[in-house]
Amino acid sequence: MKLRIENLSFSYEDRPILDRLCLDVKDGEFVSLLGPSGCGKSTVLKLLTGILTPRSGTILVDGQAINGVSERFAYMPQNDLLFPWKTILDNVCLYGQIHGSLREIKSKALAWFPLFGLEGYEHAYPSSLSGGMRQRAAFLRTALCRADILLLDEPFGALDVITRGEMQDWLLRMREQMKKTVLLVTHDMDEAIYLSDRILILNPPPDGLSAGLPVLAAGRNREWLYSQSALRGEIYSQIRRTQTAAAAKGDTSCPL
Repeated sequence: MKLRIENLSFSYEDRPILDRLCLDVKDGEFVSLLGPSGCGKSTVLKLLTGILTPRSGTILVDGQAINGVSERFAYMPQNDLLFPWKTILDNVCLYGQIHGSLREIKSKALAWFPLFGLEGYEHAYPSSLSGGMRQRAAFLRTALCRADILLLDEPFGALDVITRGEMQDWLLRMREQMKKTVLLVTHDMDEAIYLSDRILILNPPPDGLSAGLPVLAAGRNREWLYSQSALRGEIYSQIRRTQTAAAAKGDTSCPL
């Protein structure tokens, strides 16, 4: 599914957070959204899901305008939000139950449990799982949605460094299996470089979105990632320029 955002604007208590934002994500593309804290990255995802309502602008999926909550998007926040009183199987099938297709979703979930490293934990409860396993369960729940566009909001941000790296390796392997269009919000430059086809830098108004930085990788691995110093430097420079300009104007991070 192709995603297009045209002139999207949003304000919080009369303060502009996004001003005429334009953004394109191709079908099957993995795009990461980076930027200084408070620039509106998570706000973009909340507008796409319908949690927030834009002041103006248009959201299009394959040319069709989207207004409010839509099944075209599946959203995964930073916390796993698993219900402690439900088994892992019941947790990952939650959206299927809401949409009235529990039997179909449960069958698909059971087939995907080995792929997500959860085989044998179908009837366990969240308290018995490690942090990484809980995140994989949350990711499976998101992937089982009918949506073709995944919105990931710092999905590994609460994990320790080692587990986070393991989850990044796992997601990199999962990309081809899921065949989804992905928009990832992250503060981690290396995570964005490692996982993405393209990186976008979001700046607070009036600067908006910087030109996309393509990530060219014939074979990604940790050794390849460590060699990407030039791309890492360009990302840092773009974000730093924005922070310096904001500080010169006496601006502070916005609340969303």
